[in-house]
Amino acid sequence: MSARLATYAGEVPIYLKNRLVRSSVQGVRCRVPGTKYENRLLRAFDADLIARLRLHPVSFKVGQEIEFPGKPIRHLFFVEEGMASMTTTFMDGSQVEVGMFGYESVIGVSALMGTKQSLNRVYTQIAGSGYRCTTADALAEFTRGGVFQRLALRYVQAQLVQAMQSAGCNAKHNFEQRLARWLLICADRAHSDAFKMSQEFLADMLGSARPTVSVAAGQLKHEGLIEYSRGEMKIVDRKGLETRSCECYEIIKHHLDAFEEFDTGITE
Repeated sequence: MSARLATYAGEVPIYLKNRLVRSSVQGVRCRVPGTKYENRLLRAFDADLIARLRLHPVSFKVGQEIEFPGKPIRHLFFVEEGMASMTTTFMDGSQVEVGMFGYESVIGVSALMGTKQSLNRVYTQIAGSGYRCTTADALAEFTRGGVFQRLALRYVQAQLVQAMQSAGCNAKHNFEQRLARWLLICADRAHSDAFKMSQEFLADMLGSARPTVSVAAGQLKHEGLIEYSRGEMKIVDRKGLETRSCECYEIIKHHLDAFEEFDTGITE
């Protein structure tokens, strides 16, 4: 998607065109109801629901702030391509990743549960694109019940599983296992086995020091599982990396891949 969509001024709501075509209005190309989406939630919504959300296309640049602690959550974002991280930030400025967003996700869903201001920092780590809607439109749809409410609640459940499993993983497993797990989940969410990633960033996300990351990444590279040079990361042996990881990868992967199938008393 063009970087022109990164500026919100002049964006065109999808509901302006309700035909199975790609239209150009004021120089901005946008998708319309009926188009095949990459985002898992949007794929499950019918044309009427999509129209009510009044989606706007956006692009995500590396490092782009989507949420920041204490700031109002004014929009929900549906990621089509790329990856974003949710972190807990401490008083000394350090941060640790507590969640990851990719093509299966909706960012800002806590606003539907009553949160007015963000509790975490959310920002792009792998550039991509997606759609946004206002929190007001999303909340109106959420209160209608139906598929939007059900999938939003099930996605929240999947995020909770991810956070809990990651917390247990950080306490139980060695750093090389944790790094392997993180790289695999990142690749799954971004639909790519190659991406840019600095050692400083990896240290922040995994709550460790840069030398620890350097040693662990060097070991995985020595084993022929990854290639890593000047911030360019590539998984070259996915099966081997899965073996090198811990059971947490499969647990998190399953819940993120199959959150639509979750069956709870709330979502029935």
